[in-house]
Amino acid sequence: MHLSKLNQRRLNNFRKNKRGYYSFWIFSFLFIISLFADFIANEKPLLVKYNSNYYYPIFSYYSETTFGGDFKTEADYKDPFVQNLISEKGWMIMPIIPYSYNTIIRDLNSPAPSRPSKKNWLGTDDQARDVLSRLIHGFRISVLFGFTLTFFSMVIGVTAGAIQGYFGGKTDLFFQRFMEVWSAIPTLYVLIILASVIQPNFWWLLIILLLFSWMGYVGVVRAEFLRARNFDYIRAAKALGVSNTRIMLRHMLPNATIATVTFLPFSLSASVTALSGLDFLGFGLPPGSASLGEMVNQGRNNLQAPWLGITSFLTLGLMLGLLVFVGEAIRDSLDPRKTFS
Repeated sequence: MHLSKLNQRRLNNFRKNKRGYYSFWIFSFLFIISLFADFIANEKPLLVKYNSNYYYPIFSYYSETTFGGDFKTEADYKDPFVQNLISEKGWMIMPIIPYSYNTIIRDLNSPAPSRPSKKNWLGTDDQARDVLSRLIHGFRISVLFGFTLTFFSMVIGVTAGAIQGYFGGKTDLFFQRFMEVWSAIPTLYVLIILASVIQPNFWWLLIILLLFSWMGYVGVVRAEFLRARNFDYIRAAKALGVSNTRIMLRHMLPNATIATVTFLPFSLSASVTALSGLDFLGFGLPPGSASLGEMVNQGRNNLQAPWLGITSFLTLGLMLGLLVFVGEAIRDSLDPRKTFS
């Protein structure tokens, strides 16, 4: 893909910011790894060969009778009886971590929460669940939630800011007064009230936080459109009969996009923090879900098991630190006054 000289200079400036550049690749690597969490940490085999047939339990449901058992319920691949049935006429390949995020480990050598060991690399929590498995799945959910919330917030915020700045007048005045009233509504109280009526889940939390998070983008986009609406080329386009939508999308939005892109990594980190905070307070994802915030709460409630608190703290600190470094690098690369040696 051919880049203009301006974009090439921005890309070079981003690469020269070593801290942000390497942070981007580290975060990308961790995120890609987390996308395959079901293949890395799962109590179901990746592949089973039985009687010369191949089965994929990670994707499909197989009853115990499929492998010569007695029950029509789903096979428990951790059960020694099922393992013996499969090994007699075939084999199976288990993930690196043979536990899912909600697997209850019943053969621990010590009461839960148990210390890190060869079997559980980061130990278990107070409900005998593998910490490393919950960490990988929780990282994936947090980042995907952050990306989704950031994307839709950007779309709504940019649209609202563009309409305000382009039309101005009463439209701008009405939107500003609406935002002043809307921003005064306490988000946490809304979540507490709704949590007493419904069971919050991924999509409910996304919708509720989206109701308030979009306002962070309005200011910079509105200011850019207010500034550009009086430029000569915009007036000329209006005089030539170009539609308002075309002017906003083709001639004004690209300038506002630069300011918006600068905020994306910081908005992503804020979204991850919001979900973790809600999970920590008990108003986030349903109980039992893989959650970094719930892991922080586990660390607080089990001070005698320091590996819980240390793991969650280091994970959140690393994730947010990488996002901040990436955001700083993007901000500086888009700033024409910044140069890197």
